[in-house]
This record gives sequence, C-alpha cells and structure tokens, in this order.
Amino acid sequence: MPGAAPARRVVTRGHVVHSACRYFLRHGTVDMDALAQDLAISRATLYRVVGSRDGLLADVLWQLADHLLDRARRRRTGAGVDGVLEITRYFVTALRRSAPFRDFLRAEPETARRLLTGGGVHRQAVLAQRGILLEESGESGPLWPASGIDELAYLYVRVVESALYAELLSSRRLDPALAERTARAVLHQTLRTVPGRI
Repeated sequence: MPGAAPARRVVTRGHVVHSACRYFLRHGTVDMDALAQDLAISRATLYRVVGSRDGLLADVLWQLADHLLDRARRRRTGAGVDGVLEITRYFVTALRRSAPFRDFLRAEPETARRLLTGGGVHRQAVLAQRGILLEESGESGPLWPASGIDELAYLYVRVVESALYAELLSSRRLDPALAERTARAVLHQTLRTVPGRI
C-alpha cells in the first residue's frame, strides 16, 4: 500500500547464534558489525537480541563444542571409565585441530579464558559431562553414585580444562598423558563400591 512503512525484520536469538556460528567457523571470531550486516539488521537490534558479544560468543562456543561432544558420543566404542575417557580424547583432539578455535584462542586469549573456564560454556560442559557419566552403567546399575555426580562432573571438567586451556591459564602446556592419567584416577576413585568388584 502506498506510504506504508516497510515490514520490520524479526530475528530470534537462535537465528543470530546460527549465523554467528557460521561466521566463527569462517573467521575464528565474531565481529558484531559484520554479523549485523550479514543478518540485514542494525547493530542496535543485534545487541537487543543477544545482550552482549560475550553472551553471543559463549552460545557460539558451546554450540560448536556440543556438536563435537555429540559426535564423540556416537563414535565411542568402549564402556565405563574407558568409554568416558574415549569421548574426552576425541573431543579434545577435534577441538585442538579446529583452526577457527585456535585462531580465537590466539587472537582473544582474555575473552577465551573468561568464557571457557568461568562462564556459561564451563557450566554447560559440566552439565554435559554429568550426562555422559550417567549414561554409563553396569550390571548393578550406574557406575557412579548419583549423590556425588555433580561434584564428579565438575572436577572431571576442571581436569580436562587444565590441560586443554593450560596456555590460557598459565602460559605453559600440560602433558596430555598426565592429564588423562589424572582424569582416569578421578573416575576410578569415585566408582560405586559393589561387592565382588575389584
């Protein structure tokens, strides 16, 4: 109709995160101005939808990490402690081989440290690890007692983070074999005590 205002473009957070993931995989970062242009919205609208760049980056990093975890779970061949470690090993190897992720760590180490080890990404990782632990069961039921599963998931994730993000946390690399032995010990020490189990 002549003189009618143009229809306002509506975007959801999910739409923005999806586009931001694609941008991150191409560039190893998220540029808010470029992303707004890609979405054909204003910068103000973009911030109104996502709140902050940190919040959007956290969503992007977790969505990409969750995708790798799902793939690792599907490819798992072992069970019990070995199965849990197999998932972690695949996830860590895939993440370290990701060029966009390496570019992000190199270009924005402070942002990476803040988001990956102390924010929403860390909390989501603990919840995901809790789910992985609960998936494992033996003839007598779950391998780990439900009463301590949250603490175990948190401790396990911290061990993995200490190796995966060692250079962000202390500017030094941590021996992956040492980290895996530590993670294995954590899992073994907290197995349910079942009569007859050695």
